[in-house]
Amino acid sequence: MDEQKVKETLISWRHTLHAHPETAFEEVETARFVADKLRAMGCTVHEGIGGTGVVADLTVGDGKKVIGLRADMDAINVKEVGTPTYQSQNPGKMHACGHDGHMTILLGAMTLLAESKNFNGTVRAIFQPAEEPGKGAKAMIDDGLFEKYPVDEIYGLHNIPFLPEGEIHTRPGGIMASEDNFTIKIHGRGGHASSPHVGIDPLIPAAQIILGLQTIVSRNANPLEPAVVSVTELHTDGAHNAIPSNIVMTGDTRSTSPEMQALIEIRMRTIVEHACAMAGAASEFSYTHEFAPTVNWPECAAHAAAAARKAVGADKVK
Repeated sequence: MDEQKVKETLISWRHTLHAHPETAFEEVETARFVADKLRAMGCTVHEGIGGTGVVADLTVGDGKKVIGLRADMDAINVKEVGTPTYQSQNPGKMHACGHDGHMTILLGAMTLLAESKNFNGTVRAIFQPAEEPGKGAKAMIDDGLFEKYPVDEIYGLHNIPFLPEGEIHTRPGGIMASEDNFTIKIHGRGGHASSPHVGIDPLIPAAQIILGLQTIVSRNANPLEPAVVSVTELHTDGAHNAIPSNIVMTGDTRSTSPEMQALIEIRMRTIVEHACAMAGAASEFSYTHEFAPTVNWPECAAHAAAAARKAVGADKVK
């Protein structure tokens, strides 16, 4: 195996994928590119799973075990401002989250496995669409992914630019948090800024809510379990000299267990309702589950760490 040639090939593939980004459920050319490379390796390829998803099987020997390896394919709606030679050719779209790299890593793994054939069983490569809006995995599962193409174990990775180059980090249990979104609407009674006593100022409960939400993490959550609550936007219908009647706040929360998700939602609802009641304002509260957390099985995390130590050295595995 010519390692330099493999490296050059993978760099070329990554540059091609980066230059032609496609966003959620539009990864038609991306999926075709991936499928063509996998067929050339000798894989059995299945396309159109969950829309644009691709599944490829590489079987060696008579082993019955099936190991899944997963990568995401979609780009995001953002304009590329850099000027590499492989700059995005699709205006307003860019592989800014590294999914071009994820696809290349999995294609590289399949290339090496197809050449070495040093295993007994089936490696099932799963290329998932629409990771960014969080619906692509569900689409593939709803389309019968694990009924048609079952796996005994499944592994994936995500690049993290702030970690040192060459290191691999993993852990048993929760490793990538869920994302839940919330919207808080506060209805008061606006008026002139010079006469706050004749209205119901929704900014007062809004301020109390923003601060109060932080007590969920500091006073309600188990300090050994990660959780984040962030208000990210606040909009009013007021003016420079007018107290608003209505406020809309949005944001998201992160956690790694269903129990923490439930705790956050219950406490948020209570804080919103009571802060508004104290001010005489009305409220509306909505809370939606967007992404499920990624939770590593302990035995699989141990297998991944052992493989990583062989690949990059024990000092590079955290």
